[in-house]
Amino acid sequence: MKKILYILLFPFSIIYGIILYIRNKSYDWNLFSSVNFNFPVIVVGNLNVGGVGKTPHVEYLIRLLEKKHKLATLSRGYKRKTTGFKLASEKTTILDIGDEPLQYYKKFKNVLVAVDEKRVNGIQKLKELDGNLGCIILDDAFQHRAINAGLNILITDYNNLYIDDSVLPSGRLREWKSGMKRAQIIIVSKCDANLNEKVKSEIIKRICPYPYQKIYFSAIKYGDLTPFSKKATELISFKNNFDSVLAITGISNPTPFLNKIKTLSNNLEHLNFPDHHQFDIKDINDIKTAFKNLKGNNKIIITTEKDFMRLSLPEILINLEEMPLFYVPIEIYFLGDNKKRFDTQIEEYVTKN
Repeated sequence: MKKILYILLFPFSIIYGIILYIRNKSYDWNLFSSVNFNFPVIVVGNLNVGGVGKTPHVEYLIRLLEKKHKLATLSRGYKRKTTGFKLASEKTTILDIGDEPLQYYKKFKNVLVAVDEKRVNGIQKLKELDGNLGCIILDDAFQHRAINAGLNILITDYNNLYIDDSVLPSGRLREWKSGMKRAQIIIVSKCDANLNEKVKSEIIKRICPYPYQKIYFSAIKYGDLTPFSKKATELISFKNNFDSVLAITGISNPTPFLNKIKTLSNNLEHLNFPDHHQFDIKDINDIKTAFKNLKGNNKIIITTEKDFMRLSLPEILINLEEMPLFYVPIEIYFLGDNKKRFDTQIEEYVTKN
């Protein structure tokens, strides 16, 4: 069935791909203009639709650079209810800027966090706000050709490499695979921690990077359960061995998260919502019902860090305070000597520019 669907949709992929080709070539041939900036601008993005781990990689860059450089992040603010340029503040919610920018703001108080669907305007506004900015990190902007960034980082999922995919709608690529040539860095994310050198070499050979491109391999590291609700805070002395766990996700690929949660209980129930889902009261009632139906007395609810942001709206959170709700933070780390080489390349780019 999947193969038949691919064949039926492939002609539409050709049409869509031709449109993308013309658009990209218009930038390559300077028919459409791209803006250059005289300070470091780092783009983090991907070719595939769906999650490849951009957010924890942006956070890695922030941690790497924030001690020596004044930083800002700029996103479009996916699914926000506002338009134009918005700067995060203490009163900001996901409705103002979206879940990922809010996550950056909550975690990194010394970093300016803003959203703007027009990234050129967003960068100009940030520089007006703080002329001492040492670097601006653009989240999910690889296809935003109106900006000619000094450093482009392309991320691809180890379990779904872009080289094995095709253009929408028959596949999941936002543009042709040849778009990878705009990247100076390619990161293969979500790797197994024990990925051996032979497999790495095979992947590098298949990607076939240009001489100016560097390839790195990263993996996900999950943090400890973090209390979210009032009830969860009261259970801070809990043990990681539960009768039942209710997992709540609104992300594109919850499988790695669920594999982590499965280690906490033999009885796992999963409420799976669409990517970037905006929770409402009906969803909360469904969560309460699912939790009530869980077996045993020693039971909790666990969600992802992104979903935690979307559940933190006051009108939503107030209905969850009496439930044992936790979230699991994540970070990325680079395999082997990749960390040293990656850190050096990033620091050299920012310092020299």
